Amino acid sequence: MGDFRPWPPQLRPGRALAHTTGASGSGSPHRSDSRPPQTPRGGRRSDLIGRLGTTPPVPGRPTSFLLLLGLPALLFALITWQVVSNGLLLRVDRRVSGALAHPDRFSELLADLGNVQVAVPLLVVALVYVAWRSRAAGAYRWWLPPLAAALLMALVPALIVPLKELIDRPGTPVVPPGTGYYPSGHTATAAVAYGSATLLLLPWLRTTYARRALLVACAVVNLAVGFGLVRRGYHWPLDVVASWCLCTVLLASLRLFLVRVGLRGGRRECGKSA
Repeated sequence: MGDFRPWPPQLRPGRALAHTTGASGSGSPHRSDSRPPQTPRGGRRSDLIGRLGTTPPVPGRPTSFLLLLGLPALLFALITWQVVSNGLLLRVDRRVSGALAHPDRFSELLADLGNVQVAVPLLVVALVYVAWRSRAAGAYRWWLPPLAAALLMALVPALIVPLKELIDRPGTPVVPPGTGYYPSGHTATAAVAYGSATLLLLPWLRTTYARRALLVACAVVNLAVGFGLVRRGYHWPLDVVASWCLCTVLLASLRLFLVRVGLRGGRRECGKSA
C-alpha cells in the first residue's frame, strides 16, 4: 500500500530521483540502477520519422501515400505546362502518337469502355451492392462510402471540362479539326468509375487472391481504355497520361477518406458494444 499524506512527499536518504543518474552510475534516465527496463515501451526507441506504430512523436501519414498524392500532381502540372507552352514533350508526344495511331474497330471498342454510358452504370451497380452489404452488416454510416464515390464521379466533369476549355488543345490528325482534347475525359471517366468501384469492393472480398484479381482487372481495363484512345486517334498520349495523373490524386484522396471513415466507424461500434 502506498503512503497517504496531506503533504508533498519528501526525499529520503539513499533514494534516487527518477530523472537523475542512477545509483550505480549507469546514467539511465528511467531507473535508479543499471537493470534494463521491464516494459517493452521503456526499451523501445521512438521513430524520428513518425511512422505508423511507433512511439511519439505523433505518427504521420506514410511517405508512400504522400508520394501517391504529390508525385502525380506534380507530373500533371509538368505535362500541362508543356502542353500550354508547346514544350519539348510535345515532340515526343507527336512521335508516339504517329507510331501508335492506327484506327480500327478493336481500338474503338476499347475506347468505348471509357464512355459514360458504360462506366457509370457499372459504378452504380457497385455502389448499390456495397450499400446493401454495409447496411446488412450493420456498418456505422453505411451510406457514406457510396455517397463519397458518387460525389467523386460527379466531380470529374466539373474538373475536366474547365481544363479542356482553358487549355484548348487541338486534336490529332485522325479526328476532325477542333480543340478541347486535353485532358482526356474518357480516360478520367474510366479511371474514377472503375477505380472507385474497386476501392469500395475490396473490403468485401474475403481472399487475397480475389482482391489482387480485382486490382489487376481495374488496371488492365484502364490501360485498355488509354491504349484504345491513342490507337484510335481520339487523343494524344499526353492527354491520357495527364488524366491518369489527375485521377490518381482523386482516387488516393478517396482511399484516405474511406480509411478514416472505416477507423471512426470501427471505434464507434466498439464503443457501442462495450
